[in-house]
Amino acid sequence: MNIPLTLKGLFISFLLLVSIQANASYLLLPMDFEGQKDHLKAYGVTYWVLEAGQEGWWLLNYRGGSFAFPYSATFEKECKTRGVSFETISDAAFDNLLAEIANPEKNMDAIKLEKAPKIAVYTPEFKSSGEKIQPWDDAVTMVLTYAEIPYETIYDKEVVQGKLAAYDWLHLHHEDFTGQYGKFYRSYSAFPWYRENQRRMEELAAELGFTKVSQMKLQVVKKIREFVGGGGFMFAMCSATDTYDIALAADGVDICDYMYDGDKADPQSQSKLNFDNTFAFSQFQLSQNPMEYEYSSIDVAPERPMPAEQDYFNLFEFSAKWDPIPTMLTQNHTRLVKGFMGQTTAFNQENIKSNVLILGDNKPFQEARYIHGIFGQGFWTFYGGHDPEDYRHHVNDPETDLSLHPNSPGYRLILNNILFPAAKKKERKT
Repeated sequence: MNIPLTLKGLFISFLLLVSIQANASYLLLPMDFEGQKDHLKAYGVTYWVLEAGQEGWWLLNYRGGSFAFPYSATFEKECKTRGVSFETISDAAFDNLLAEIANPEKNMDAIKLEKAPKIAVYTPEFKSSGEKIQPWDDAVTMVLTYAEIPYETIYDKEVVQGKLAAYDWLHLHHEDFTGQYGKFYRSYSAFPWYRENQRRMEELAAELGFTKVSQMKLQVVKKIREFVGGGGFMFAMCSATDTYDIALAADGVDICDYMYDGDKADPQSQSKLNFDNTFAFSQFQLSQNPMEYEYSSIDVAPERPMPAEQDYFNLFEFSAKWDPIPTMLTQNHTRLVKGFMGQTTAFNQENIKSNVLILGDNKPFQEARYIHGIFGQGFWTFYGGHDPEDYRHHVNDPETDLSLHPNSPGYRLILNNILFPAAKKKERKT
């Protein structure tokens, strides 16, 4: 029987496709600049695979920190649905890839991803007329939503009641843990959202048995410290970084002025700080002016002598085989990341403890942007700034549309932290 040439060509193409899929033992999600259309959603696909009960691999420093997992037509379809670039490779090709990564002369490593972490986002649920009272957004919840990674929200009541133990990973929304309401008094105290937020916070503190909001927040940071010490993973951005440590250092000391808690701050509060309590920072000076939009010397000066177009920070390169944790946290398709502002933009290096690992910095200005540490059996990461794709985000500004920034290096750093708890270094079973 003679088959028309066009039909014969289609038939051969079909056979080749079937053959390729039959021999495709792994799906590789490349994470280099050229190979991936949507870096952010690639994390979401990887999380989805883990959540489905399938283990995967994080290939550190291989093509920008690529992901791989056993081939499945279902997984391939999910990549296509989400617009994530992928490659199909055979078992033999994957073995060769692992052999290349294992070469001691290569700064690479293959990390097994075993289980999707259960994620909690500490964020206020207060609403008024159907809208959030606090008129700002949060980069982590935005990127989790965009990447389609599931999370649950909790706040002070759940933390105080000891419910953190149900989670593996915790993100701290742009919170003020000192009880000073973001130090927005001078600019926004007459605004309805500010007054309503203060009323709700005082009401919640009283409900939980505290006479002041600052006392409730202190209990919250202590509970979070217990969570981390017991093996949890904690990530914070912007003002949730420095105010977390300030609250710990000020345990038993009143640092809030009368407009925040009804009485004057302790005039000797600076000398009473206990820096042994903190995760990251030491020897910082409090901003004791209640009208100043700043908490302490931890944050770099708001008037940074740096044009926006020149504001970048460098990610350090670590040994993948000897230092897999910082290597995971700095995986990216570029080592130079665009800077961005926030209430807490970056950290003065002179206030950072010596045992803290700096992951990214702007060396000429002696400011760290991205730091990490260990506490007890757990880990914490602090990331300065508000929104990696909105250089100077203001109150009431609209949310960033991440579909316009699917390859954002700054947002990738957030997602590195989310997958970090899933990782366990072990040999591949043959």
